[in-house]
This record gives sequence, structure tokens and C-alpha cells, in this order.
Amino acid sequence: MHATRIVAIRHGETSWNVDARIQGHLDIPLNDAGLWQAERAGAALADEKFDAIYSSDLQRALVTAQAIGAATGCVVQPDAGLRERSFGSFEGRTFVEVETEQPDKALLWRRRDPDFVPDGGGESLHMLRSRIQHSVNRLAAAHMGGQIALVAHGGVMDILYRLATRQDLQAPRTWELGNAAINRLLWTPEGLTLVGWGDVSHLHSATRDEFVS
Repeated sequence: MHATRIVAIRHGETSWNVDARIQGHLDIPLNDAGLWQAERAGAALADEKFDAIYSSDLQRALVTAQAIGAATGCVVQPDAGLRERSFGSFEGRTFVEVETEQPDKALLWRRRDPDFVPDGGGESLHMLRSRIQHSVNRLAAAHMGGQIALVAHGGVMDILYRLATRQDLQAPRTWELGNAAINRLLWTPEGLTLVGWGDVSHLHSATRDEFVS
């Protein structure tokens, strides 16, 4: 079979997710809810066979991936190519703070200007798409005929969805990017195809008390 099955999972929740604070490349840990979500994702995927689990090297993704690795018996391999978009000087601020402090640049961001690069080492959407596309091609091509997991970030999931559905970078987002959601794609040398998206049933089928002692 000249294809690779991909299970793509966004990391569990962080306190900065709750506060709508921009994380980017800052290494923010999971909060208690995020740790529980990671455990639930692992339980949901426990019966799946993975040839490899690749994760962003940022701890919110890596810890989520490790929970999946523990449940499936597969070693997690960190890969910086799966990091979130770099937001430069926006990182550490809330959306409201950015709009207040840099309204012109915030507008470019809100409009999804594909060439806009945040000050301080940020990435444009074009740069992000190129990085993610290259990373996925590299990782998936190494496991032709098998199945891999990719654990990453909301911005990465958004790019994967757009690549799989052939949607422009500026197209309005109509799909969910839930924390610890399970998404499924098929990769061939011709590109990605969407199989299933935004499965969070594992987060509704149990209570957090099951993982709190």
C-alpha cells in the first residue's frame, strides 16, 4: 500500500489555553485537565498499532505523546519540525493585549495575512505551512504502508486540515481544533487526504476521577 495512515493529536490543555495567552515556541506545561486529557487520548488509542509516534519537542505536546506511547508501547520521538507557529513578540501576551499594544499588526494576524511575520523571530503562515508540509512528508514517507501518530499543536492541526482539504491559508476556519482531539489522515506522495476529524468522544466517556487518586 503506497500510503501512510496518520493519527494526529493536539496536545492537552494548558493554563495559557484557558487564558487565551499565546504560547508559540514557549515551553508551557499541561495543566491538570491537560494531563487527564492526555491519559484519555492514550486510553482511546491503546489498541492501535503505531510504527512510530512523533511529537513536537515542546513539553505540552511531548507529555501528551508520552501518555499515548505508554498506552501503546511505542517510543516517542521528538521532532522540532512539529512545533507550533512562532509568534515572536506576541508570545506570552493575550489576544486582547496584542490588539491593544499593536493594533495594526493584530489586524494583519486576524485577517490571516499569509505573509505577515510577527516581530522578534515569528513565522508567517506561508513559512508555517512549508515547515509542516516538509515535516509530514519526511516522517510519513519513512513509514509507507504503516501508521504513525503525530502529536503537535493547534496551528499544526490547522495546517494539516488545510493541506488535506486543499483549503487556502486565508479561508475562514470552520473546523474544531480541540485539545487532545484525535484526527485521522492518509498520506501518499501526492499529498494528504482527510479521513476523520475532531474526535473527542474519549473525553466524554469517562470522568476525571478515574485518573485522580
